[in-house]
Amino acid sequence: MKNLKIFSLIILSFVLLFTNNSSAQKKKLTYKQVYESGMNIRAMMAMLNRTQGWLDENNYLETKTDPKRPNVRGLIYKTNTETGRSELYFDPSAIQLPDGFSVESAIQKSKDNNYFLFKQKNDLFYFDKNENKFLQLTKDNAEEKVPQLSPDGKKVAYVKNNNLYVFNIDNEKEIQLTNDGTNLIYNGWASWVYMEEIIGRSSAYSAFWWSPNSQMICFLRFDDSPVPDFPIYHADGQHGELEHQRYPEAGDPNPYVKFGVADVNNGKIVWADFDEKADHYIAWPTWTKDNKLTVQWMNRAQDNIIIYNIDLSTGKKSQLYSETQKTWVEWFEDLYFFENKSGFLLRSNVDGFAHLYYYDMNGKLIKRLTQGEWEVTSINLVDEQNKKVYFTAWKDKSTERHLFVVQLDGKGLKQLTSIEGTHTCSVSPKGKYFIDTYSNISTPTKSDLYKADGKFIRNIFDTKNSQLDEYQLAKYELFTIPTSDGLNLPATWYLPADFDPNKKYPVIISIYGGPNAGTVRNSYPFGLSGHYLAQNGIITLAVDHRGSGHFGKKGVDLMYRNLGKWEMNDYIEAVKWLKKKSFIDTTKIGITGGSYGGYVTALALTKGSDYFTHGIAEFGVMDWQLYDNVYTERYMDTPKENPDGYKAGSVLTYVNNYKGKMLITHGTIDDNVHMQNSIQLIYELQKLNKDFEMMLYPNQRHGIGMPQAQHANRERVKFWFKHFLNKELDVNKD
Repeated sequence: MKNLKIFSLIILSFVLLFTNNSSAQKKKLTYKQVYESGMNIRAMMAMLNRTQGWLDENNYLETKTDPKRPNVRGLIYKTNTETGRSELYFDPSAIQLPDGFSVESAIQKSKDNNYFLFKQKNDLFYFDKNENKFLQLTKDNAEEKVPQLSPDGKKVAYVKNNNLYVFNIDNEKEIQLTNDGTNLIYNGWASWVYMEEIIGRSSAYSAFWWSPNSQMICFLRFDDSPVPDFPIYHADGQHGELEHQRYPEAGDPNPYVKFGVADVNNGKIVWADFDEKADHYIAWPTWTKDNKLTVQWMNRAQDNIIIYNIDLSTGKKSQLYSETQKTWVEWFEDLYFFENKSGFLLRSNVDGFAHLYYYDMNGKLIKRLTQGEWEVTSINLVDEQNKKVYFTAWKDKSTERHLFVVQLDGKGLKQLTSIEGTHTCSVSPKGKYFIDTYSNISTPTKSDLYKADGKFIRNIFDTKNSQLDEYQLAKYELFTIPTSDGLNLPATWYLPADFDPNKKYPVIISIYGGPNAGTVRNSYPFGLSGHYLAQNGIITLAVDHRGSGHFGKKGVDLMYRNLGKWEMNDYIEAVKWLKKKSFIDTTKIGITGGSYGGYVTALALTKGSDYFTHGIAEFGVMDWQLYDNVYTERYMDTPKENPDGYKAGSVLTYVNNYKGKMLITHGTIDDNVHMQNSIQLIYELQKLNKDFEMMLYPNQRHGIGMPQAQHANRERVKFWFKHFLNKELDVNKD
């Protein structure tokens, strides 16, 4: 569930830009435009030049379209920071590849655009632009999974039959690094729960990491034999079939894990001296620039994390840093080790807010660089020469993100971006410039170039397009909702362009709701669905609770051992606030969300049924005993340790309170939140003779994609039209 908060944003929308305007003479959005013809609506957006990072201190790279060759895609230009002059840096059309291959089809390319990796029919192919050399690397029946070019572009590592391999381009030989891979033992391939909750879905199950010098690979080896087998039924064909997934639910055994380092030249493997069968987690290795290695360890309770140095010749580990918290700790995802070996930089929330700490290589604190009731969200650049750290944070407003700089002695803290909104910045290698890509609720995405002192140089691109002004769009507003105990919860809503305070409007609260997973930002929204619903007289509200991250780790910690409590408390506070508004139809208070948002929605219609009248609960956890152990135990401990918390947090506990209207949806082969959750909920509803609606999506996993996405969109809008507008949706007219 770590990487799924985006689902709360896509439940009601396709990814599109828009602008605020309420003129009655303007065009109205149609259902088909918003939910079926997204590519046509995209024509309203200005074309973006996409920056591709920095070539050097004085030149950045960006993709552009050549007006003389509009059909050639992927052109990369280098642009001088001071003069703004651009010249062609990389032209994919100049590369001649065999039939069936193109630069665009490469699954990976080196940073210098000299080496390209391709995959066709489960085999790997390689192209060296400098040598004009094209090779087929593999030719067998087995699939080469998660292939990765080495940093020097001269080797390719991959997993085959759950073993780790390396192909050496220079001698055109394949080296098998491990030999014990089976259907339960994986080398360099993550066990499901590690992929989902620790390494992340973006890893695509890859669990190996190249050293900077391309001579070594560190990797994780998993043994899933202790993990319970969860059957996922596929209904295809005459007899169907079972997919067997090793899935540890709350309290279940974890996979055994080992951490190894392989020499890719001779195949020798050194194993770190962790106890393979200990109940712990090992992940997030970090190679330093001089090819030293650290790895992070966490206990099963997830309240203690240790960073270890690993001796590459013996595998012996030595403790570098340890942190313990009363609730839970989190993985350090942006460790930085100084090239001068003076120490390392980490971002920790040990005091209740995430801040920067500078330690020496013995683990002794040199300096705390930032502090206060605000949070550092990422490290952008460490300028060792000038002893500065550039980082992104929210300081005065938790709904914004800005670029800051601070000296390594903790002095000179300065905010470099001044325009209100959400900023994503790329700092040049030596900290002389930065590219600022930003937006706010009234400004579509822009990208500007600045000097490091914050002086504006020029605009790089602007997505604002006059075509957007042709449409009658909603009023989109950012504000806060006060709670009875003195907090201000960030919120946004879409009000009809012709809003009339004397009318009564139904409301849909669109949420995700997970720990540290807030969705309310001062940024230009990407959805048209909120506009479409407002156009039809339905207000859409988003609000973040006290554990969403806006109040730091201190706020998120309130959710410890009681998932569901504060989410419901604060969403009910929002409903109480809404009911005080004369223009709200208090008989039509809806809520919708997917994944964790599906859980909160179902909880709102049961535990919170005195406040919420309608809801769409999509692929949600209905009982925390049914979800994976890493995520669940982080917040709830085990069912044995916290039985009361599990009972209080279960939707099934409150089914008797259900009295509204709820649509429950789920993909039948969901491998993240199993359909088991929704099945158990509807069984309890049926036993109590409760009315509800249900829609299953065959062959869909976590989230509803094509070919059923349009059907899912239509069912959602139909639900709101039927219950809030007392009309049937006509997709050809509405």
